[in-house]
Amino acid sequence: MKVRVVAVGRDRSGLYAPAVEEYAKRLGRYLRFELVEVPEARKLAGTAGAKGEEGATLLAKIGPRERVVVLDERGDELTSVAFAERVRRWMERGQDVALLIGGSDGLAPEVLARADERLAVSRFTLAHRLARLVLVEQLYRAMTILRGEPYHK
Repeated sequence: MKVRVVAVGRDRSGLYAPAVEEYAKRLGRYLRFELVEVPEARKLAGTAGAKGEEGATLLAKIGPRERVVVLDERGDELTSVAFAERVRRWMERGQDVALLIGGSDGLAPEVLARADERLAVSRFTLAHRLARLVLVEQLYRAMTILRGEPYHK
């Protein structure tokens, strides 16, 4: 199984990228993992236009048979153990998974319509680059839970 996090924007601040890269490296011991960053849309067209442009770019990165899971504030809120069980189900299906993270204005309706699942990483509103870090760390945590390793206490 391959898991890809497809996210709008780059971490220009440098705050989160090192941690995301570290967890991505660790995930490589358990599964094929890839982080795909797509550019943020210019806001000249307004919020709806920018969301639409980003949505089209995200959808273009998805394979026809990939399971699409979007991060959305109205998505399922899971504990780390429940998320690990969700990952186990994905692995049992043998289907590649694309986890999509929108930009600062959220996800376009077309992206939400394509989603097979919606997950929320927190009830808090998070910067989308911070949400990326939380998601990648939780993927790593899920793999250690499934393997019975001591990272998750």
